[in-house]
Amino acid sequence: MPTLLHEPGTDGLREIVDVLREWQDDEAPHQLHPGDVGWFWRSGARATAAALRIWRRDGRILAVGLLDTPDVLRLTLAPDALRDAELAERLAEDVTLPERGVLGAGRAAVDSPDGALVGEVLADAGWKADEPWTPLRRDLTEPVPDPGLRIEVTGPGRAAVRTAVHRAAFGRAAFTDERWRAMEAGAPYADARCLVAYDGRGDAVAAVTVWSAGSGRPGLLEPLGVHPDHRGHGHGRAVTVAAAAALRDLGASSALVSTPSANEAAVATYRSAGFRALPETRDQRRPAPGPATDGRTAGS
Repeated sequence: MPTLLHEPGTDGLREIVDVLREWQDDEAPHQLHPGDVGWFWRSGARATAAALRIWRRDGRILAVGLLDTPDVLRLTLAPDALRDAELAERLAEDVTLPERGVLGAGRAAVDSPDGALVGEVLADAGWKADEPWTPLRRDLTEPVPDPGLRIEVTGPGRAAVRTAVHRAAFGRAAFTDERWRAMEAGAPYADARCLVAYDGRGDAVAAVTVWSAGSGRPGLLEPLGVHPDHRGHGHGRAVTVAAAAALRDLGASSALVSTPSANEAAVATYRSAGFRALPETRDQRRPAPGPATDGRTAGS
């Protein structure tokens, strides 16, 4: 049977999350994580379903794409399908032709795992490498040291603190209490935790959400932010260490995070918290008339 593109409804979200969990592996290239879908879920189940695309063959999901923005597709593939030629050609065709309903006719970008054949097909079609991102990983085999700050796990009654730190850290008003509740109601949040760090005076100084993909699989930090009034005191490192500890408690084998390589301060913070930088990744962008975008969202 040919590989077919599908737009899942809300009733297909759990299957997609489960498939993404199964695909996570410490030996695999950096890829779309169920936590990425979980973070998007703050916009609600319907919006999340509308942003997802899946490719099936013989009933099996072989690829999942998340439209991080209308012109940026985060794409990942089943581990045994990375070099599948028929799938690669179909994916490249679907993301190139606007009538397929994946990406529009203007400037567009695709983020696919390193080593995936679809990246080579897109390059042959003229898609160019975009700005570099640095993925980082921390092994969680050994216990994680105490972060040195009081850490609180956010429940529904304290969501306002978590969202307030995020809005201050990123300078954006989009992450409201209502959106936190929508995220918390999503299927991926069953394996997630929101953490808020407090300094010695009791001020909320930093926050992070961590997403487990299940025992023995890598977990994800998305997003992490430090309140601008409390920067320069090592709180970013502390909350990153706390995030790693939380993922270890959830059974994760490692902790993953990704940040634009140009954000040298963020890369340094993660390194100071015991994360090791992996080879840089780059989206592939199709130059075309239309408004430019900033690529993948980072804490929006």
